[in-house]
Amino acid sequence: MTETAGELFVRERRSEAPALVDREGRTYDYDWLFTSTWKAGNFLRHSGVREGVSVGVVGDGPIALLAGFGTALLSSTVRFAPPEKLGEEVRALVAPVATLEEYDLPRGAQRVGYGGEADDPAVHDLEAGLWSENPSFPPVDLDPDTPMVADGGATYSHRDLFETAHAVAAEHEFGEGTRVRPAGGFADPRAFAAGVLAPLVAGGTVVLDGEADVAIGGGDDEDGPDRVSLSRIELDSWLSGSRGNPYCR
Repeated sequence: MTETAGELFVRERRSEAPALVDREGRTYDYDWLFTSTWKAGNFLRHSGVREGVSVGVVGDGPIALLAGFGTALLSSTVRFAPPEKLGEEVRALVAPVATLEEYDLPRGAQRVGYGGEADDPAVHDLEAGLWSENPSFPPVDLDPDTPMVADGGATYSHRDLFETAHAVAAEHEFGEGTRVRPAGGFADPRAFAAGVLAPLVAGGTVVLDGEADVAIGGGDDEDGPDRVSLSRIELDSWLSGSRGNPYCR
């Protein structure tokens, strides 16, 4: 069972199977997702991202997802949808160029933009980096208990999130070709674990918008003949390990 991002992003899992569908309906395969994630990690390393620091990531599209995964591969903690005033542990902020100045960063933290060219030459351009960076990544030996995602004052380790992902994938029989939509984006760790990691560990497809076989959300509005909705309570219990699911130990 996959326990860390390092175990997910291995060369043997690259393929031309669809891994991600963006809001415009464009499809990205596993080869693109894995190679681009390695490039994002290499690029963020140049910005000082490393073990023991955090990265704020703004957005819910493919670039934001790459930044989050690249951060995780560097043993750093990603904070999706960060507050406007970032704590001292934050080493970088990845955000659309148009919103970068809305955030108050600690001294020494790096602004990393995407979705346009920044007027400030000190801002690093993530999309340019994805074109030019090394498309390979050294083997990663991550401790499963390393914090992967932060949400408010709570942190969730690689083990927490991947055990939840495997539990959801097993219970709802995700497999190759299963299309899963993370309702509400990546900011909620429950939606990230069940709506992003779960389909990826099963070889399925993450659908950022549009039709999906399964919609992961916290409300009954996602229910339908071809969809299931996982309640916040259900996902909370999976993340805490209190649900007693045999796949979540």
